[in-house]
Amino acid sequence: MSESAAISSERLSENDVQAIDELREVYARLKKELGRVIVGQHDVIERLAICLFARGHGLLMGVPGLAKTLLVSKLAETMSLKFSRIQFTPDLMPMDITGTDILQDGASGQREFQFVHGPIFANIVLADEINRAPPKTQAAMLEAMQENKVTVIGKPFRLDAPFLVLATQNPVEQEGTYPLPEAQLDRFMFLIELDYPNEDEEIRIARTTTGDDLPELTHLLHAEDIIRHQQLVRRVPVPDHIYSFAAKLVRKTRPNGATAPAWLKPLVAWGAGPRAVQNLILGAKARAALLGSYMVRLEDIQEVAVPVLTHRVITTFAAQAEGIDAKKIVRRLMEETTSEA
Repeated sequence: MSESAAISSERLSENDVQAIDELREVYARLKKELGRVIVGQHDVIERLAICLFARGHGLLMGVPGLAKTLLVSKLAETMSLKFSRIQFTPDLMPMDITGTDILQDGASGQREFQFVHGPIFANIVLADEINRAPPKTQAAMLEAMQENKVTVIGKPFRLDAPFLVLATQNPVEQEGTYPLPEAQLDRFMFLIELDYPNEDEEIRIARTTTGDDLPELTHLLHAEDIIRHQQLVRRVPVPDHIYSFAAKLVRKTRPNGATAPAWLKPLVAWGAGPRAVQNLILGAKARAALLGSYMVRLEDIQEVAVPVLTHRVITTFAAQAEGIDAKKIVRRLMEETTSEA
């Protein structure tokens, strides 16, 4: 079935077409600006941009030294947004990130409680080594990520839009860590894995980082621009067969489901939930808009499937014993579902 034959009733206006062209140009400038500091990592930059414009949070996974923190801080530097970095440690308490009431001298001369905002009150929050935080602190982050608000001593406080949490996690060192529960992992739109650079990139990294100080990057976007682009992404048309493809793919990850392939059932303990379908569609919409497409294509779903589904597919001990991880399972499911489409 051709994509033009399966379009839903959604249509882009002429203004939206021009806005997508503008977003594509902004994204090209963003990549060029980050390229002044960040060597390689093109797929990672694309996935971070997708999270930003799709209003989703990202979990960056990689061994130490792959510039996870630098990448996020430089991404924030290209935007006129408030940025904060939280270094998670085992003794970090919820009030350390949300803020708390502090007794201070008031204007009337009497002492009164005043709320002091914590580092979570920013547009882009870098949660460094998030799995080092105890469960109570992770729960405070969970509320902020899901509800865009925090609650302190029973009082809710809204977080300003846009709001994006980019968390990092070290897969090597697990001593003194608190693994993120599946419920919190599901709040992350993407699991973004960083790999070692190739030899040429590693040489460029050495030249870039051992000379003069890194350059300051140009501000390309303001909060109002990002919100406008986020609203645009939601209006990108999706063909009906793409919705169907996304739902079929996710439903196949559930070992107790009728459509799960026989080979998957002994390898997967839990499959992805409905939020995975939502994130597949939103991620595909954002990718299409960033690349200047006026409609979501099958290749957009294929490109976001691994970062959307990998952390939502929980493997069994049998799979781990055979050296089969969630990424391999997702890729095989993608190939099978594509061949059936």
